Formats: sequence, C-alpha cells, structure tokens
Amino acid sequence: MAIKIYKPTTPGRRKSSVLSSDDITKKKPEKSLLKGLKKRSGRSKGKISVRHRGSGARRRYRIIDFKQNRYDEVATVIAIEYDPNRNSRIALIQYEDGKKSYIIAPNNTVVGDTVTSSMKKIEIKSGNRMPLMYIPAGSGVYNIEMLPGRGAQLARSAGTVAVLQAIEGKYAQLKMPSGEIRLIPKTAHASIGQVSNPDYRLVRWGKAGRMRHRGIRPTVRGKVMNPVDHRHGGGEGAQPIGLKRPVTAWGKPALGVKTRKKKKPSNSLIVKRRKKK
Repeated sequence: MAIKIYKPTTPGRRKSSVLSSDDITKKKPEKSLLKGLKKRSGRSKGKISVRHRGSGARRRYRIIDFKQNRYDEVATVIAIEYDPNRNSRIALIQYEDGKKSYIIAPNNTVVGDTVTSSMKKIEIKSGNRMPLMYIPAGSGVYNIEMLPGRGAQLARSAGTVAVLQAIEGKYAQLKMPSGEIRLIPKTAHASIGQVSNPDYRLVRWGKAGRMRHRGIRPTVRGKVMNPVDHRHGGGEGAQPIGLKRPVTAWGKPALGVKTRKKKKPSNSLIVKRRKKK
C-alpha cells in the first residue's frame, strides 16, 4: 500500500495526500453483514460527552467477528474491503460450509489466503488465532483479548502490533503499541501478525473539509474565547491564560493530568506504564 500525492492544483491538494486503494478487491460490502449506524455526534443520553463531533459522511456498520470462535475450521479470504468505521482494512472470509464473516485483515494478506482459529497450538502464520500460551515469545500479535472469551479489545487499529515477551505463571507479558507492558491471561486469544494498512498514519488530511467528512468539527482554543465561554479566555490581544495550570472549559485540570483511576482493579496487571508523549 502506498501514499498517493496529487499535483498542487489547489491549496487543499497542495497539502493533502491519500491512501492508495490497490489492495481493495471488493467495493460493495456484504449485505448480510451490514447494519444501520445511528449518529450520536459525541453525545451520551443527549448530552455532549465528546466535543467537536458531528456531521460526517453517512455510513453503515460492518459486523466484525472479534471472537472468531469457530475453532479448527479453515476459512478462506475471499475479499479485502474498505471499512468507513475503522482505519484498518477488513477481510471477508468464508468457511467450508459457506458461511461468511468479516475480520480485521492482517497486513499483507491477499485473496486466497487461509486463516484458522483454535483452542490449541496451530501453525504460526499471519492471521491465525490461538491462546497466547501457544504463541512463541517475541512474536507480534494483534486483536488481543483482555479476558478469555470476551473478544478482541487490544491492538486493533491500523498498523498496530503488540510483542509477546514471555509467559509466566497464569499470565502472558505483552508490550503494547503504546509502550506499556502489561499482563494478560495466557488463555486469552490473539491473532498472529500485524494489523493491515500501516501507512494510514502518514496521510495528510490537507483541509478542513476532509475532516468534516470524517465527522470531526472545528476545534477552537480556549485562550481566544471570552471569559464566559472558557476559563482561559479574556484579555486584550495575545494574553496568557492567567492560571497556574491549564484547565478544561469546566475548570478541571488538563494537559498531562493522569485520568486513570488509582484503585482500578487491573492496575496490578500493568508492569510498566506507557511511554510519555
């Protein structure tokens, strides 16, 4: 997959780039694996919980099989598709009985490849899925379960990969894409390899219009607002915020403040915190 750059015929084109779609083999999604997607615009129970969300292109949800619990059945990749709801590619797979499902496509997978999920040790091949205790140390994995049977929750975005460092006792030690080292039950499942579309992070969006298509609205600094709208606002010209530390629009500490709960039960499973930005 490659980044495509156009001639700078307009200011937006000059600064933007797009991903090549040469790897996509099927344009229309599988109807049986679609469902409607209601827009919530960053709202929870009618109240804004995430600011600067709204509008965006209309899309439908592709039902992804994150559990892949049809064990020891060989599935064949019959198409690689674009998914508007995530930044990785998705693969349409078909089992021997004809049933189809979507999975997150591993990197460099092509039509005709086979993937298998199992509760026991199987071939170490990109896309195959098995418990962590059967995967060799040093292997790259993605689509990782946090608890056995719950389905993949970790390392699912484009180009991500976690490294299995060791198996100790009941747990597997994983180095996550963020740099965090944490313990996961060794009976939890993970897929071998790396998530597809690793070049996604290199895309330059170029203009505000492309962000609006993604459902992201403009963000305005609190410093340039009026005092009634933000704690950072007010003053003549470019003035400092006049506070000891940055705060949110509602007065809570911001920028660099730890938000993880101190007494969260899973804190004991984190061996090393993620690297600071």
